[in-house]
Amino acid sequence: MASSHLAATTESLALAMEAKNPSEAISILYRVLEDPSSSSEALRMKEQAITNLTDLLRQENRGEDLRSLLTQLRPFFSLIPKAKTAKIVRGIIDAVAKIPGTSALQIALCKEMVQWTRAEKRTFLRQRVEARLAALLMENKEFSEALTLLSSLVKEVRRLDDKLLLVDIDLLESKLHFSLRNLPKAKAALTAARTAANAIYVPPAQQGAIDLQSGILHAEEKDYKTAYSYFFEAFESFNALEDPKAVFSLKYMLLCKIMVNQADDVGGIISSKAGLQYVGPDLDAMKAVADAHSKRSLKLFEITLRDYKVQLEEDPIVHRHLQSLYDTLLEQNLCRLIEPFSRVEIAHIAELIELPIDHVERKLSQMILDKKFAGTLDQGAGCLIIFDDPKTDAIYPATLETISNIGKVVDSLYVRSAKIMT
Repeated sequence: MASSHLAATTESLALAMEAKNPSEAISILYRVLEDPSSSSEALRMKEQAITNLTDLLRQENRGEDLRSLLTQLRPFFSLIPKAKTAKIVRGIIDAVAKIPGTSALQIALCKEMVQWTRAEKRTFLRQRVEARLAALLMENKEFSEALTLLSSLVKEVRRLDDKLLLVDIDLLESKLHFSLRNLPKAKAALTAARTAANAIYVPPAQQGAIDLQSGILHAEEKDYKTAYSYFFEAFESFNALEDPKAVFSLKYMLLCKIMVNQADDVGGIISSKAGLQYVGPDLDAMKAVADAHSKRSLKLFEITLRDYKVQLEEDPIVHRHLQSLYDTLLEQNLCRLIEPFSRVEIAHIAELIELPIDHVERKLSQMILDKKFAGTLDQGAGCLIIFDDPKTDAIYPATLETISNIGKVVDSLYVRSAKIMT
């Protein structure tokens, strides 16, 4: 950084734009920020210089320099309105977030800003930075710390009745409880977010996030038709904004189609005008899953899971539902294979289904316990013995019906005797 400052004027900003390389432009902009003038025009030029400098540092992936810039600007923040300070702070934090691999840096930066805003008593800005910090902690899987932070923050924001921020916090709380597998609390927090959102205008991106979370929670309850509707609404919102989250909404829409045995619709959705914009590994993965499901092929299913591990296995929402789909598919295949037999070697079934013997044996045992079919495992002989479907003895329903009729007669006699006594 040069020691001499430059006047905060339009000419200085133009000089930075005409610089030969980003480093030279960054140096010029730093010198503009050193201008001691505090006139309204100089402050306006410095604000523009900060915006330009933030963009350049982000393009150069200089996250630590952005962090230092935020510290360096603290005296400048006392000269401008609090709303502009909040805009600059959030802009710099957003710029750091766009630099890959800066998760730890973002958390540290937010914690520093929370301390500074507390000292400066800038409540409005602190609450938003704390909400951002809670989101970063959740992404970093520091769930208990994030939940503690949100618990105190949500009480404070409810007292101030800042509904827009409250929607963000309630939505974040829902995601956090869902990550901790606490579905009742996740649904309660989402309901609170919807209630707050109904009272104000909610930006399309935020409404899309609410719909996406609603779809995820309905899918978790196996209500895939309702989940599909919410994912579609989320996709419409994100697609209009050209938000990268649109591809995830579309991916979950396809997942819902597969889970309700409508895998044939997947190809049509992908080849639609909206779907073609997002053709890539994520949609290819769902298409492969749909093909495996249509063909009832476990081997094809496993190949798909292996080939698209990042898109399927590493997406916790997709992975959870595909695990359920895999179990269902395995059960259907096993039932179809054992149907012609009364006694069959487990090794033969494993060979037919192309899976390890111990895996097949474990699954057959589970199916017997779940009463998916009547049978037993002879582990000494390595065989599965299938029983004939037991016929229900007609005496039990007849006995229950007789007892029920006797109960009605006794009740009727009791009513009559009560009338006689009166």
